[in-house]
Amino acid sequence: MLTPEKAALPDRKRLSEVALKAFFNLAEHWQLNRKEAMTLLGLESTSTYANWKAGKAGGLPRDTLERISYLLGIHKALRILFSRHPESVYTWVRKPNADPLFANRSALDFMLSGQVADLFLVRQHLDSVRGGWA
Repeated sequence: MLTPEKAALPDRKRLSEVALKAFFNLAEHWQLNRKEAMTLLGLESTSTYANWKAGKAGGLPRDTLERISYLLGIHKALRILFSRHPESVYTWVRKPNADPLFANRSALDFMLSGQVADLFLVRQHLDSVRGGWA
């Protein structure tokens, strides 16, 4: 019998492929090193990271898809906020930020705690700054 979980596997695999492609493209623009990228993905295994980077992921865990979704939402918000200054879209994450959320650290430093909640908080912060849903 075909369960809903098994039926959704091909869709999850396609979604995972697209998500990883978008993540690694963003990681290149943000100039993330391997350790930073792995932390944002919630990974500890360098071999898994290498496989994912090579396009050999299968279906990603739900946590990883959630992390990538937040990161892409952060990127989208930055593109909206910096539409008149496109160079800032990719440099903002590394610049110190005086907002109380960041306490003069960069958004990237804040997100590198490894907690998915911190990705959510950065996304929420940017959405509120741009006047979107908080």
